Amino acid sequence: MTSLSTTREEAVVFINGDYVPESEAKISIFDHGLLYGDAVFDTMCSWGGRIFKLERHLNRLSASLHAVRLEIPYAHHELRDAVVKTVAMNQLQNAYIKILVTRGASTVPAIDPRGCASQVIIFARPYHYLSRPGETDAGITAKIASVRRIPAQCLDPKIKNVNYLSLIMAKWEGIDSGVDEVILLDTDGFVSEGPGYNLFILKDACLITAPDNILMGITRETVLDLATELNLPVNERRFTPFDIYTADEAFFSTTAGGIIPIAEVDGRRIGGGRAGSWTHKLQQRYLDLVHSDRFGTSVMSS
Repeated sequence: MTSLSTTREEAVVFINGDYVPESEAKISIFDHGLLYGDAVFDTMCSWGGRIFKLERHLNRLSASLHAVRLEIPYAHHELRDAVVKTVAMNQLQNAYIKILVTRGASTVPAIDPRGCASQVIIFARPYHYLSRPGETDAGITAKIASVRRIPAQCLDPKIKNVNYLSLIMAKWEGIDSGVDEVILLDTDGFVSEGPGYNLFILKDACLITAPDNILMGITRETVLDLATELNLPVNERRFTPFDIYTADEAFFSTTAGGIIPIAEVDGRRIGGGRAGSWTHKLQQRYLDLVHSDRFGTSVMSS
């Protein structure tokens, strides 16, 4: 494979069928995405010039679009080609990629969603790690936030939407407390997830994760598949902060970060206070997978 550069003077952005410098990428100030949070998105990554599980991400985006009654003027293969071309035009080998679809603007800036023309934006930036160097082994610190996860009865988290204000408020709690990340509970007091992360714990060589009221992350499903390959039992069930405090190991999973060990929650050391043996095994399997051809779409194929 031809080596790809990881730098350029100005990024190229796809917006409504055109590839333009990011300084020229614009949407209306009356767009429903800005005024009302009326937009969905999906995030994926490229490793070594291969976009990991691109089809799976596009299928999830399609499901979100359908759920919120948002239509776009592109067929599946056209959107796929646009993602690949955006990464290639930015000459990125390891990239953080986002597709954002907004409702668009109507003739009257009102909440009525009718009469809007959807806006489709794709950008790719150099991949950024959400955990600092050294945290792969040492693990990060976290706290249980007072902000609760919005229940599915109000807004189903399986719809990957831009309404992140509750997660941002939870994030501020973590910042003010001096921890690296936060964990949200649902309205019944059970563990949900982090702001953009799914959460796993390990107890007695069993992998445990919440079964519902979470974003069904693609990295999450990859972890579950890898656990099966490693003959690690999985239990998707509700659990409480007590179960985190007394776990043998704990970690977050996310597209923008992979598998991130958790060393401490609410001042309580988790297991040995660093990445455990099962977390290490899953990390290595995950890294091997994202760098392989198994689920990778080559950017050079464009």
